[in-house]
Amino acid sequence: MAKTKTRPWDVVEHLETEEDMVAYLEATLEDGDPALVAAALGDIARAKGMAHIARETGLGRESLYKALSPEGNPEFATVLKVVHALGLRLHATVL
Repeated sequence: MAKTKTRPWDVVEHLETEEDMVAYLEATLEDGDPALVAAALGDIARAKGMAHIARETGLGRESLYKALSPEGNPEFATVLKVVHALGLRLHATVL
């Protein structure tokens, strides 16, 4: 029997449009897990180009990778800078 070749799944390969990125971020915000939201921002930043996001935010590329990883704990100011650099806006609504 032939073995099936697999490779790790990376969400970045599926974040092709702005709509994909927004839907992904919305889903993580609905979940409410701060680590998941930070990781999603990191995924979106990778899809758009982490070097570009680093330049736009004025933050180091390596520090962004670390802060926006599932283990990261970014400051809220960092989150806001990244959201702005991604061309997104946070929006509050009543539950």
